Amino acid sequence: MARPIWTGTLSFGLLNVPVSLMAAERTVDLHFRMLDSRSNTPVRYERVNAETGEEVPWKEVVKAFEYKKDSYIVLEPEDIQSAASERREVVEVQTFVDADAIGPEYFEKPYVLVPGKKAEKGYVLFRETLMRTGKIGIARVVIRTREYLSAVIPKGNALMLVLLRYPQELVDIGDYRIPEGATSKYRISAKEMQMAEQLIDSMSGDWRPADYRDEFRDRLRKIIQKRLKSKGEVATPPPEDTEAPENATTNVVDFMALLQKSLANKKRTPAKKAPRKATRQTASRKSATTPAKKKVKAPKKPPKRTPPTRRRSTTGG
Repeated sequence: MARPIWTGTLSFGLLNVPVSLMAAERTVDLHFRMLDSRSNTPVRYERVNAETGEEVPWKEVVKAFEYKKDSYIVLEPEDIQSAASERREVVEVQTFVDADAIGPEYFEKPYVLVPGKKAEKGYVLFRETLMRTGKIGIARVVIRTREYLSAVIPKGNALMLVLLRYPQELVDIGDYRIPEGATSKYRISAKEMQMAEQLIDSMSGDWRPADYRDEFRDRLRKIIQKRLKSKGEVATPPPEDTEAPENATTNVVDFMALLQKSLANKKRTPAKKAPRKATRQTASRKSATTPAKKKVKAPKKPPKRTPPTRRRSTTGG
């Protein structure tokens, strides 16, 4: 069984529920090592002095803040500890908000709160109250000396603790060029809107997370397995067909035609280009079916006639 990150309490008002903070995600990425291609030995990174090039041992490494170019102020461990929160191993709920009040951009990292021994009653009371009221708790929590903003959210029989981003960490959407105004401003017809709604309805279904996999990781894992078996080079897989649709290079798109095709197939299908060999094939078919014309021989020219030569008289005149 996984070890808890910490064991403490879930606090709201005067109620304190003993809980353990547990991880809710796992790393499934493929990890690679850097090797020297000449000998296939691992490459090691060392901490070196930028001026002398000499290796610096860990005991000589300090933290500093660069307040301007090449100018630093060194912080002592006591300085960092003094900035840390006095809260330890406690999820302190400060307020409750509607469950749909927080935008998706704020959610960052999930954890699971597991009740401690003989703490099931308080745990279930808090969980059921949140579910019945449609609320979630906004709390502060300290994880490894750093304080985070978080949300306590009921999920089935469990209470999830999801770390939240602070507003300062988010980019203002207004900084980007986003289309605004009514649909009529963009000449979207009622028929196009209706067909788009029908398309979404035809593609709608239940959320089944197991239906989705990291296909890149799966393909890469197969390549690694092939190399382990052959211990040699593996042919590079052919690139996927990423040919853009005909209207991809222009803003003039026949949305109605695309919606009709998508509704017919119940999936988004880009328009296909006509095959390039069609003209050649039709030309060859015509040549095969059309009988060859007979060559007409040109009439022979009559031979040139040479004028008769006059004989000179041998008698004097």
